[in-house]
Amino acid sequence: MDTIYALATARGRAGVAVVRISGPSARLAAERMAGALPKHGRGLRTLRDGEGEALDEALVLTFAEGRSFTGAEVVELHLHGSRAVINAVLTRLSEMPGLRLAEAGEFTRQALENGRLDLSQVEGLADLIDAETEAQRRQAMRSMAGGLGEKADLWKRDLLRAMALLEAVIDFAEEDVPVDVTPEVIELLDRCETAMRREMEGVGAAERIREGFEVAIIGAPNMGKSTLLNYLAGRDAAIISDVPGTTRDVIEVRMELRGLPVTLLDTAGLRDSDDEVEAIGIARARSRAASADLRLHLVVPEDYDHGFSGPDDIVRIGRADLQADPRLGISGKTGAGVSELLDEIAGRLSERTLGAGVAIRERHRLALRDGIEHINHCRDILPEGTMSLDLAAEELRLAVRALDSLVGRVDVEDILGEIFSSFCIGK
Repeated sequence: MDTIYALATARGRAGVAVVRISGPSARLAAERMAGALPKHGRGLRTLRDGEGEALDEALVLTFAEGRSFTGAEVVELHLHGSRAVINAVLTRLSEMPGLRLAEAGEFTRQALENGRLDLSQVEGLADLIDAETEAQRRQAMRSMAGGLGEKADLWKRDLLRAMALLEAVIDFAEEDVPVDVTPEVIELLDRCETAMRREMEGVGAAERIREGFEVAIIGAPNMGKSTLLNYLAGRDAAIISDVPGTTRDVIEVRMELRGLPVTLLDTAGLRDSDDEVEAIGIARARSRAASADLRLHLVVPEDYDHGFSGPDDIVRIGRADLQADPRLGISGKTGAGVSELLDEIAGRLSERTLGAGVAIRERHRLALRDGIEHINHCRDILPEGTMSLDLAAEELRLAVRALDSLVGRVDVEDILGEIFSSFCIGK
């Protein structure tokens, strides 16, 4: 294993900057700057360059092998956060033989390789770093806690028990086996499949929490769509004009709504137009609105009860400040009805997150799907009798392999680069 180092905090002026060193030579490298250090502990030390000149006074934390985030020997240098100090310390480390600058996500990769994290926990850590809302933070923390790995281990234990029962029958095929193991095997398979299917069906909801929901604001020109978007964004995100067709492209504003990540889409006013550019904008508006999680229709009063009754549609009378009865309307100019609208949007989107579990990525769904398919193949083979039990046992081995891929024990090299590329250097 290489010994790597990097700045683990953001660059720029700060009160404290942390430089992390990880690997078999981490403590030796730190001692070249700070003098003798404990195997596991902390202390205030003066860091010096190769000529003995002081670089900084730093808090030095040492972590013994097996007791650090990466699982390797780790030293953290908590420096004063000036660019000059950081550059001087990194330069000193670069001069030491056997050390190299860490690549993006390499500290976390060491933790994976040393068994400190499984792959689902690594993905959870990546999500936590990227989390912008409370819902995303909570979901990432569940992943980091190893919830998926714990469930996978339970399912694997049941499948291994079923496999052992089948192989016992195979081994004693020439003898009289006093107990029929089929009922217990089927019970184990049913229990695993039910739990795995429930988790697989929750991936869609979990992915929406990760990626965010889209709410499209649609309606005819001059219905107050852009004014409402600006009100919700708290800034002039869209140009406002009484001229029909002002908005010609989809304008996106990302926000947190009751803890959920939501992207609001201001779309071109829907109408027939001979303007080629506006027509393109209207086509894009229709396309984005069709794929959005929710659509907010702003209409005139006489259209309030016409044609917008789907579960993914919310209807409000636009520009309520100009209406005689604003109770059913909404206004981005006065704020009338906005709070009630946000409550309704948040309530509908929250309902869609209720099924989210600890499987949160498409990769997880595919692995669970493969495992369930092999369980079903095994169940189909069982009635064929003793001569086919070796095929049933092989299907269970393949199901176990699918579960192992969830937590990174097999078949994951091709996705590691993509995962770790999302990390910054120093994590």
